[in-house]
Amino acid sequence: MSRLAEIAISDELITRACAGEEAAQAAIYRGLGPAVFALTRRLVGNRAVAEDLFQDTMIVLFQRLGEFRGEAPLGAWLRQIAVNRCLNYLRSPWHRARLHWESADEDHDGSLRPTMLPVTPPTSADLLDVERALASLTPVGRAVVWLFEVEGYSHEEIARFFGRSVSFSKSQLARALARLRQGLAPQEDQEACTPI
Repeated sequence: MSRLAEIAISDELITRACAGEEAAQAAIYRGLGPAVFALTRRLVGNRAVAEDLFQDTMIVLFQRLGEFRGEAPLGAWLRQIAVNRCLNYLRSPWHRARLHWESADEDHDGSLRPTMLPVTPPTSADLLDVERALASLTPVGRAVVWLFEVEGYSHEEIARFFGRSVSFSKSQLARALARLRQGLAPQEDQEACTPI
């Protein structure tokens, strides 16, 4: 899957969609939809919430398409809308309250229950490992990793999204990548060799 900002949509197709042509709007939806959903899914983590945010983002796209000035690719413009919607959700008091309730819901052995909904079954074990590793991150950590590593945002841009400093973005990324490495590292046999 390519980055959302790199998906090419022709000016002619955009013009036709602005004029209300349903076939052009459907073509834009098919062209950009999968990347928008992947972005929202990775940023918020919860599939049901991602579906809602995806639909909201696509509605805003077609409502505001007439405002698109063409200074950047349509995918880049739409990516900004999607990121803003996702970050607004992550900053919302409702989301923070849900995280608080879920973290208070411990199993008897003291470990936290997974807070992520299962994803569509992956095609390989590697994909499943990546999904699990991403699910182990905090929402902010997951968002920073995805924005930096996949979408190509700079630390300065990520810091602006969160209203924080550049060092905030860098430290969140470093911590999240360390946790991902730990989660994706091969599990070695716990039985060590006896020293001579």
